Amino acid sequence: MIEEIKKKLEEAKEEGVQALKSEKLDRESLKDLRIKYLGRKGILNAFLKQMSLLSPEEKREIGRMVNEAKQLFEELIQTAEERLNEKQSRERLEKERIDVTAPGKIINIGKKHPLNLIMEEIKDFFFEMNFSLAEGPEIEDDYHNFEALNIPKDHPARDMHDTLFVTDNILLRTHTSPVQIRTMLSQKPPIRIITMGRCYRRDAVDSTHSPMFHQVEGLLVDKDVSMGDLKGIITSFVKRIFGEDRKVRFRPSFFPFTEPSAEVDVSCGICGGKGCRSCGYTGWLEIMGAGMVDPEVFRSVGYDPFEYTGFAFGMGIERIAMLKYNIDDIRLFYDNDLRFLSQF
Repeated sequence: MIEEIKKKLEEAKEEGVQALKSEKLDRESLKDLRIKYLGRKGILNAFLKQMSLLSPEEKREIGRMVNEAKQLFEELIQTAEERLNEKQSRERLEKERIDVTAPGKIINIGKKHPLNLIMEEIKDFFFEMNFSLAEGPEIEDDYHNFEALNIPKDHPARDMHDTLFVTDNILLRTHTSPVQIRTMLSQKPPIRIITMGRCYRRDAVDSTHSPMFHQVEGLLVDKDVSMGDLKGIITSFVKRIFGEDRKVRFRPSFFPFTEPSAEVDVSCGICGGKGCRSCGYTGWLEIMGAGMVDPEVFRSVGYDPFEYTGFAFGMGIERIAMLKYNIDDIRLFYDNDLRFLSQF
């Protein structure tokens, strides 16, 4: 009987060795072979159950043969697992192989829009001068946009705005000045603010006009504020933005909400103020309007014009950017042309 058991054990051992050395072996097959030969109900344990019919010496011999077969199968299973892991690694490396001869991918790094660059420069300067930023709605009512700024319905200054009305009393703001009115209505002096944002007018699109544009305005209200204070701040601002070598000129002008009023010019950066095609051979470029706040504006917000004085100024951000960067067409800011935007 022992000879028959030994014969069957050798046959099972030989069959298992061939199966575990097969090149076609995969993980599922390896798992099945482990259970088949080494499992609790596997072939090797089945031989051990037959040992109850054998003598002590025969039991020792069959036990030795079963343990040898078990040790061999465990070694073959470990070798097969290592072979499968290596095969899997090779396949993954081949699948993820990088062609080092292929051209690299160009990663486009975004840059700030020139208008944003100018707005940041403007904010930085006025924040250093202890101004704060005030904001307001882009859809305004007639009172805040016109009436409170000394521009009644029959005032000829309204013709300059070519306003985009939503209703008879609601419109897209034509300037950021309504934010100044809202600020003065909500707090008492002293006030030192700038306001910045989009404005809208019915302008035909050309190289210098757009129905949507950006504007920044400033307002300072306190006791004993003078035109000299306005000139000092504006001069410092112009030199910060355009350079210390640029000159500033104030020309008398008219605005309904300031009196006296002035246009502010900066010397041409191309010709150095000598006169060229860019500045119309005048040597100067207009950049903003400014002036002392009209007493009527103070009365409309409940301020005593005999107690408080103040100044205001306003400029187009596109205008400042065009002069600073020598851009000759306002439409370039809105075309989303990367060839243009990537220069800044």
